[in-house]
Amino acid sequence: MVDRSTWDPEMAAFAAAGDEEAKSHPPIRLEIPLEPHRRTNDALSLRTAEGGPQVAEITDRWVAARGRRIYCRVYRPRTDAKLPVLVWFHGGGWVWASVDTHDRLCREYASAADVAVVSVDYALSPEAKFPQAVEECAAVVRHIAEHGAAWGLDGSRILVGGDSAGGNLCLATALLLRDSGGPGLKGIVAYYPVCDSKFDTPSYEEFGEGGYGLNRQRMEFYWSVYATHEGDRSHPLASVARADLRGLPPVLVHLAELDVLRSEGEGLVRKLRDSGVSVETETFPGVLHGFVRATGFVGKARDAMSKAAAFIKRVA
Repeated sequence: MVDRSTWDPEMAAFAAAGDEEAKSHPPIRLEIPLEPHRRTNDALSLRTAEGGPQVAEITDRWVAARGRRIYCRVYRPRTDAKLPVLVWFHGGGWVWASVDTHDRLCREYASAADVAVVSVDYALSPEAKFPQAVEECAAVVRHIAEHGAAWGLDGSRILVGGDSAGGNLCLATALLLRDSGGPGLKGIVAYYPVCDSKFDTPSYEEFGEGGYGLNRQRMEFYWSVYATHEGDRSHPLASVARADLRGLPPVLVHLAELDVLRSEGEGLVRKLRDSGVSVETETFPGVLHGFVRATGFVGKARDAMSKAAAFIKRVA
């Protein structure tokens, strides 16, 4: 039994409410087909998407790439100027969640950072295997750089960001763009990113079992359906901490203390610094993986959002 007395009190209350709500839904199973379990996961996740700030305009856009139309939801806090752009890749283990589950988070960013946010509905696994999601994310960034003005955006000022698997995708996208002729990015915002396909870190040892939300079993499943072969899992666009990180733009990395991914995030930060990349980081005590989406419930999520917004304003 996990002792929640050491958790941030608001985080503990939020987690307990989620546990109660989950009792009224079918259990989420890590098995294929995933579709019925996606519906349950997303229904539970939507409680964090309610409320939040209103923005001046929300529009639907599509980008053609890899034989399909990629849906993008564009949030603009103002319509009177071409705004810098944060292209957001949602978390969810590469297998679930959506632009809907991250709607409030994107509105929070648009409002707090005075930036347009483009939330990307990239292809999920296991239907789409690595590297399709990375290539789709890069295609969206390229489209905005070339055609952003038609969307009311400044395509010369683009940042990428994401949480968890989305944090992995924003780093992988930046690496792919760096190595394929751009466009250049102004910055990267990564919340508790998936950085490596290994499961032997201190935080996996400490939080890999029990009631900490994300656990080792889930991460092993996510990797198994996203990158089926070991060669794919060790690829630097999948295990991004193994990549040559030189030449990346400024990076903000926010980590959660009670998270199996914390140690690999700390390792990423060290490697970024050793590679000469400007990096800002903070580990928020007493909170779980996924905490940033709980801005309506957890003060440390609001604090993280405020600090990320300040970073965006500085680098954009």
